Amino acid sequence: MLVTLIVASALSPLAINIFIPSMASIARDLLAEEAIVGLGLSLYLAATALIQLVAGPLSDRYGRRPVIIGGMVLFMVGTGMCLAAEEVWLFLAGRVVQAASATGIALSRAIVRDVFERERAAAMIGYVTMGLAVAPMLGPLIGGSIDTAFGWRWVFWLLAAIGVVTIGLLLADLSETNADRGKPMRDQFKNYGALLGAGSFWSYALVSALISAVFFAFLGGAPFVAVNILHMTPAEYGLWFGLCAAGYILGNFMTAQLSERLGIKTLMVAGSAISMSAALLSLAFIVVGWLTPATVFAPMFLVGIGNGLATPTSTAGGVSVVPHAAGAAAGMLGALQIGTGALASFAASLVATRHGGPIGLFALMAAFGLGSLIVAMAARRVRNA
Repeated sequence: MLVTLIVASALSPLAINIFIPSMASIARDLLAEEAIVGLGLSLYLAATALIQLVAGPLSDRYGRRPVIIGGMVLFMVGTGMCLAAEEVWLFLAGRVVQAASATGIALSRAIVRDVFERERAAAMIGYVTMGLAVAPMLGPLIGGSIDTAFGWRWVFWLLAAIGVVTIGLLLADLSETNADRGKPMRDQFKNYGALLGAGSFWSYALVSALISAVFFAFLGGAPFVAVNILHMTPAEYGLWFGLCAAGYILGNFMTAQLSERLGIKTLMVAGSAISMSAALLSLAFIVVGWLTPATVFAPMFLVGIGNGLATPTSTAGGVSVVPHAAGAAAGMLGALQIGTGALASFAASLVATRHGGPIGLFALMAAFGLGSLIVAMAARRVRNA
């Protein structure tokens, strides 16, 4: 079932950015402005955050299996809308419906927590979230190649094919893991109140959101630095960016191996410290005048490791605070990650282009890393954290 959860959790992040190289093609074909087509990204992210908030309580009420499969069916509907679009508004509506695949992100974590105790859950979540690194790394490369060879609609045909495979795996392999389902929805949404009032949950949630913000800030600001200052081609950017994804995969693997031995709090602190230090390292290189692809991207390998250590452990801790509300907790954690990441990405793009360039970008990343480190260290003094 682990492979099935990896595939299910990877579909949504793959769909987030696989279409980005095709935005100009879509704009030309649908006779729309590129800025309007760009809403296909921001609306998808916003819908992803909202869907995770709803998916958690729904899965606590009706079970993990029907909700995650239902989300994937809606993803197929949205993909069909994008394929059928002859004008931009149907395309954008399809992107919003596609975001239902976010049930795979939130509920794969809840399913792991249903099956394993907290420390072991951190190890298994480490494996599951590897898909979250591989999919965004390969998405633009695959999407750009398909668009160039066959046109943008074939990108969505590929997503449809992957969606079919995902649904097939879920139907054949995913068992129901929520043994405490059946409470009325109003009681399920009350779980959010219990989570909001739990200081230990906020410790985990803030670590998860802030450590993710380090990565999302780089996503938002680095392309401007790479293209406008370093004059890198998209292909060069993609190759260098692979260092971050490789670090994230390694960090998740380390979490899977070390979480039971060292505990999730130790790995949260270590991951936050590594990510902050990596951002400071790039900042120091740039301040002294060493602005090269290596000084911008090589430390991102360490940022990836830090995220791989802190993200699955903070997630495992967050979904363990109120065990009967694991679905709601997973949804809230996912929504906070995506929401904070979207804000961090937007802020970084402004900083990188208008207010400080690469120095401002890495200072912002270091600030997010520092915030994550402070919260992770404070979590040691929180009961049940």
